[in-house]
Amino acid sequence: MPEDFSSIPSATGGIARLACARMREAGKGLEAVLSGAGLTVEEVDDPTVRLEVRTQIKVLELAALELQDDFLGFHLARSFDLRKIGLHYYVMASSEQLAEALRNAERYSRMNNEGVRLHFRSDPATVIALDYVNVDRRSDRHQMEFWLTALVRICRQLTDSRLAPRKLMVRHFRDSTPAEYKSFLASDVEFGADADEIVFPEQVASLPIVGADTHLNKLLRQYADEALAHRPEVRGGVRADVERVIPQLLPHGKANTSEVARQLGLSSRTLSRALSAEGVTFGKILEEERAAIARRYLEDRELPISEIAWLLGYREVSTFTHAFKRWSGMNPREFRSSPLSR
Repeated sequence: MPEDFSSIPSATGGIARLACARMREAGKGLEAVLSGAGLTVEEVDDPTVRLEVRTQIKVLELAALELQDDFLGFHLARSFDLRKIGLHYYVMASSEQLAEALRNAERYSRMNNEGVRLHFRSDPATVIALDYVNVDRRSDRHQMEFWLTALVRICRQLTDSRLAPRKLMVRHFRDSTPAEYKSFLASDVEFGADADEIVFPEQVASLPIVGADTHLNKLLRQYADEALAHRPEVRGGVRADVERVIPQLLPHGKANTSEVARQLGLSSRTLSRALSAEGVTFGKILEEERAAIARRYLEDRELPISEIAWLLGYREVSTFTHAFKRWSGMNPREFRSSPLSR
């Protein structure tokens, strides 16, 4: 059975198109990168074509390798015209206070990207959090770094101030915070954290928006609500629940159908049936989760391979090595020293 299209998140594709523009500026051909992501030049050149979020992530990954730019997401976010975000940005820019702008960003975030949900809270600090929906967070670095950098820029531009995050946390690994990140963001970045969040002091939420326009904001929110009403809600499905539970069970060697079913309050038979209806098996999800988690752990150069094997539920390092070679075509040490792990 094919995957339910309502569970496949899409995006406007603006970040992928920025990456393609950067490649053209550098005199790089697009065909190989786009082919690797399952796209054509015609699709990328048509701004009305939405892209699957995982396709956008793949474009960014391949473009970063082609451009030899390991910080591509950050570099794209640092320099693009924020107005290119479109209606979503203008709703924020016409709000009265930053708190209202961020609440509007939370409400309308899936217009631009259904796979990334923005959450805002202002007690006891001003926090902007990003969560992935039906997209493997471990597959991505560049899109997330793009949005975190862009959000800091937006907050600064809307308030006409040089806001500095108190804390900036990212789930994926890097060896250290690059100097240009520290300089531009005015903050250290905590890589390998448990969340993707920007934390500002509490009082930042009450800052006024420069150029606020109550009448225009009301009108734009009406347009945005109409646009949102025509977009189908992306459903998580049982697969998303299984993907959430498996990482917690792997180190204990309990990532099996019966235990995952028990955690979800289902029988093993019901779980298998539900996954089959979504066109996938438990074994396939387990394999994909292990492969993705292994890549994430291998990015952390300090984590011993023997410990990674244990975290993935393998009793022997050799078993993990054979499995990883099947997934990637190379053993863990070869992967760790390759550009793919940087």
